This record gives sequence, C-alpha cells and structure tokens, in this order.
Amino acid sequence: MAFAAQIQIPATYMRGGTSKGVFFNLADLPKECQVAGAERDVMLLRVIGSPDPYGKQTDGMGGATSSTSKTVIVSKSSKANHDVDYLFGQVSIDKPFIDWSGNCGNLTAAVGSFAIANGLVDADRIPKNGVATIHIWQKNIKKTIIAQVPITNGEVQETGDFELDGVTFPAAEVQVEFISPVDASNAMFPTGNLVDDLVVPEIGTFKATMINAGIPTIFLNAEAINYTATELQTDINGDEKALAMFESIRAYGAIKMGLIDHIDQASARQHTPKIAFVGKSKNYLSSSGRKIASGDIDLNVRALSMGLLHHAMMGTAAVAIGTAAAIPGTLVNLAAGGGKHKTVVFGHPSGTLKVGAEVMQSQNGWVVNKVVMSRSARILMKGSVYIPGDVG
Repeated sequence: MAFAAQIQIPATYMRGGTSKGVFFNLADLPKECQVAGAERDVMLLRVIGSPDPYGKQTDGMGGATSSTSKTVIVSKSSKANHDVDYLFGQVSIDKPFIDWSGNCGNLTAAVGSFAIANGLVDADRIPKNGVATIHIWQKNIKKTIIAQVPITNGEVQETGDFELDGVTFPAAEVQVEFISPVDASNAMFPTGNLVDDLVVPEIGTFKATMINAGIPTIFLNAEAINYTATELQTDINGDEKALAMFESIRAYGAIKMGLIDHIDQASARQHTPKIAFVGKSKNYLSSSGRKIASGDIDLNVRALSMGLLHHAMMGTAAVAIGTAAAIPGTLVNLAAGGGKHKTVVFGHPSGTLKVGAEVMQSQNGWVVNKVVMSRSARILMKGSVYIPGDVG
C-alpha cells in the first residue's frame, strides 16, 4: 500500500513571554491554507500534534500545555499605518479544534521580531541601531498593538539582561503596548456593573468582576472559593473537582458576558473567557522556590487557561488585570487596596509582573487608552515543519 510523502512548510519556533509556538509567514502556507477554514485548521492541528488522547502531543511541535500549544500566522498588513497582521490560534491538546476567539499576549512579544526577521517590515522602518516601533494589527480581536523591538546592526537584538519571571534565562526587553484594548462600540463591563453576583447552579453565587480588556476575563475573590491566590499549579491542576468547578463558573460567566448563548457552547470556546481569582498581597514561594514578599507586590492573582492553572500569567490576562486594577471598585482594584493605580505589581505562580494602564471615565463608562508591559522573545529554531501529505 502506498502512502503519501511528507510535505514541508517553512516555519519558525519562537518563545514569546512565557509561551512558545510555531510561527508562519502567511505566504509560506499551502495555498488552500492561506484562508481561514477546515484545511488550515487540519494542517495546524497536525503540525502541533493534536488531537492527542494521550495528552502529550508527542507526534507534533506542541508541548502539551496551554502555553506551548499555539500557532501564529503573520503577513504584511493591508491596514493603514500598520506593518503586519497577526493571527493567533490556540490549539486544543486532546480535541480536534483550534480556538480563534482571542489573542495571546505573550506571543505578541515575538511578532515584531518574527516580522523583521522574515522581511515583512519595510527596511526604512528599521533603524541601524536602536528600537524599531512595529505596529501590529491583531486580527483575532481587531486591535492595534505596538511592539518596541531592540535592533543592533540592523538586526533584531534577542539577547540581553531583562529577566521575566516564568522564563529561565534573560533576554532583550520588548515593550508591548496594547492600544485601546476595548473597542469603543463594546462595553468594558458587559453587564454594566463593576461587580456582579454570578449565579452558578449547584455550586453557588459569587461576586465577580467581568471585563473585556485584552481578553474577556472573569475575576473572583480567592477566599470565596476557599483559596488564597498564592496557589501553584500542583495545588489545583490535579484536583478534578476544583477544575470542574472553575469550568462551570467560567461557562456561566460566559453566558452572563454575552459570549455564548447556552452552557453547552462553552466547551467549544475554551480560550475565552479566562477565569482568575485575586487576593490581597501575601508572602509565598514561587514555583522556582523564590520567596515573594507581600511588600513587593500589590496583590496576588492566579488564572486558568484551557482548563488548567497557568504556570505564570497570560499576557492578555495581564492586560485585564492592569485595567481592572486601575478602576476603583473592581475586585482586582479592591484586592490591591483600592484607590487609583496607574501601575500594579502582582504575584503569580512563577513570580511577579508589573503592568500599567491608562484609563478614564467618560459619559459612556470607563475607557482604557492603553496597557503597557515588558516581555521578551527569542527564536528557538527556524526551518521547516513536516506533516504527512494526506492530512485532511
């Protein structure tokens, strides 16, 4: 019996922030995969190694975690005043689907570097030495992101001394600005309230701040669900009862936020909304064993991604944290001590992160102009990925 030979597709394996994924130049994809649809999804699933009932993605490029089961497609932008378009796909590990409903804030930090290295940015936009300001159109959420990419001798400077908790080795700092992360036509708080009573049948009623900023996010008070917000992955990810509780809360929150119409739709929308819980600043040991002192942080936050507690913090969730912290009265703001916060430093399982937000109150409600944080990015491997020619 004859089998189809493998085909190769140019690709780059990159780390961005505390995530990593497979990056593609849109023009390098097979023609039928250059447009959204089943062919593209099937190809990307095979590249990553999903669906895998063993949960390991052994036969693909995925790393069997939500932070490493990711794909990115970049192209020159046709949108005015933008350099490139960026499309993100969150690949399910054990199910045959890709969630295109949101962005990855961590991999955003690598988009500018990838674009420059692959000739997608006009040469006159890149200084000989200094910083290249790359304007990115995030196609999933239709938002502008600005990445400040360090340049040395006309090439991306990836090495440096910037340390990011959750990443083992230092690298060059990339400042990322999320411009107007909430669409003017959408409500930052979809229910109209800073805090709601979220009713979850058979589980309870919880105070919740539900916000659209960076990524739709549901914030709970840690103590309301018998946690402290100092937990690590090992405290939650092996607890099936706890994970089921979080998923139920997330699903009913998605309905209240208007993201889905029926509870059954939540399983096909795992990437959004995110669910997180907050607590006042407390001492704890990070996953690396480092002591985090309560006096060095404003609050603690833990967030789940694709059904499991994240090992650090999703970049898009950090946008939501920074925005909510800046608005008096939200659960995030209250956990940080209340009042006004232009920046906050929050504790997460791997350490700490500082994020700043510019917000203002208008006649139509709260508006966020931009959210800023620093990440780092690095090319891990460049060449081709291979998939069987009869995929799909």
